[in-house]
Amino acid sequence: MVIEKYDEPRDDASIPLAPPVFPHDFLESFDAKEFICGCGAAFVNITVSYPIYKMIFRQMLHGVHITSAFGQLRHEGIGYLYRGMFPPLAQKTISLSLMFGVFDGTRRYFVDKFNMNLYAAKVLAGIASGSVEAALMPFERVQTLLAHSKFHGAFANTPAAFRYIWVNHGFLELYRGLVPVLWRNGPSNALFFMMREEAIKYLPQRNSMTKKTVQEFVAGAIIGASISTLFYPLNVIKVAMQSEMGQKPASMWMTSKRIYYERGGQIKYFYRGCMFNSCRSFLSWGIMNTAYETLKKLVS
Repeated sequence: MVIEKYDEPRDDASIPLAPPVFPHDFLESFDAKEFICGCGAAFVNITVSYPIYKMIFRQMLHGVHITSAFGQLRHEGIGYLYRGMFPPLAQKTISLSLMFGVFDGTRRYFVDKFNMNLYAAKVLAGIASGSVEAALMPFERVQTLLAHSKFHGAFANTPAAFRYIWVNHGFLELYRGLVPVLWRNGPSNALFFMMREEAIKYLPQRNSMTKKTVQEFVAGAIIGASISTLFYPLNVIKVAMQSEMGQKPASMWMTSKRIYYERGGQIKYFYRGCMFNSCRSFLSWGIMNTAYETLKKLVS
């Protein structure tokens, strides 16, 4: 009779454990200051630029001239001017916090841990931060409905809108229009950070605080406005998708075709409102970049 030989029992400490989902050195790559500065920069920006957004939104939705959009808001009155501001305020403070924090930590991890090419690390970190930001899309969804005149009588406020959508149409309705948001967020984040860091690297160092602040504002403004203009059609498609509620959502491609044919079969109408949006983005990203750099100096 052959007696099988078994290995001696091993101590539990000798048994290799599965690697954690988030390695400790990955979490160590993140800096809380980046999250704080991004949050503060977004708060400053939204409180200044929201009325401008409302006019751009009306141009995106209805394809009207800026004077018509302004006339709509003027007719509705001051009481509706800041209606729907809480969702973008909540979203953008968290979103920009994630944008700066996740990008910085992910890029540092790729470079330090894997010795990755710096530009490749920036692209991957930008896509990662943009994808994480997309989790906050329900705020954009509710903001669209609150800003649309068709739904003025439907919801009393932001919590009521969230509750109505969740109860009557389900969780997935809050993510209507997710595809164009993903196509917008990742590539635009990667471009922003790459161009921003190149500007910091090559622009002259200013000794005067005033000149340095002006340079930070102009650099952030030009970069932000350029990227916003480049990805503007995706925002038009997203707004069109999110302006409906309840029915089966159309695909990004079908929505693009509908907009194209409804607006005379001309690509230029995808850019209706783009010039004003570029001006808003110039101001918005200039404020954010300056506020971010100022806050970073304060918390350092």
